[in-house]
Amino acid sequence: MKKIKEITKGKAKSMFTTENQEHLIMHFSDDTSAFDGKKKEALLGKGVVNNQFNAFIMDHLKQNGIETHLVEVIDNSDSLVYRLDMFPIECVIRNRASGSICKRLGTEDGLILENPLFEFFLKDDDLGDPLINDEHIISFGWATHEQILEMKKLTYKVNEILSKLFLDSGLILVDFKVEYGVHNGKILLADEFTPDGCRLWDSETMKKMDKDRFRQGLGDVVESYHQVADRLGMNIKT
Repeated sequence: MKKIKEITKGKAKSMFTTENQEHLIMHFSDDTSAFDGKKKEALLGKGVVNNQFNAFIMDHLKQNGIETHLVEVIDNSDSLVYRLDMFPIECVIRNRASGSICKRLGTEDGLILENPLFEFFLKDDDLGDPLINDEHIISFGWATHEQILEMKKLTYKVNEILSKLFLDSGLILVDFKVEYGVHNGKILLADEFTPDGCRLWDSETMKKMDKDRFRQGLGDVVESYHQVADRLGMNIKT
């Protein structure tokens, strides 16, 4: 399968058309950004780790009843995915308070929440991905009531499945972001699930093993991603 035309270029991924109208190639780059693109850097090897990390997680979710857009891994940094009609929405679940919610609500970092907290955000970098609710989504026509319920149900299930997977490997899934799209009338998990889009802490030391290492200038970003992959039993090919 060959790349034909780049149709989207994000902070760390690009999407390319293929000979098949149903499929796209998702390319993971080494580019890394934070704070709405204000901090940028290329981290050697990150794209390769994230492509294979994402495939491992997507396969695990599929085995546990979550349908995703992943078709197959093509090579170390590229994957074949279904072309979807994407919702302009990010779905976030927080098991502990960290990051933006601490600034928003004045909450201590690491506070364990009594129940997983679900939030919707509008996917718009220029606006800073603002927090939205069900009423916004329905009023602006971004999704239907039934689609909102389905995205929430799927995201809570993802949280249940992956929280156990990570905890069994000595990691706490603090929070994460996922996106969805529609393929042949069915909602599929899309985009990626990597340490770029979630927070993972060592369950004993509380060491941050995710993109916060880049955001906070802690160093060893790619090395930490490799350590997470090793704990999960992945065989990352470089």
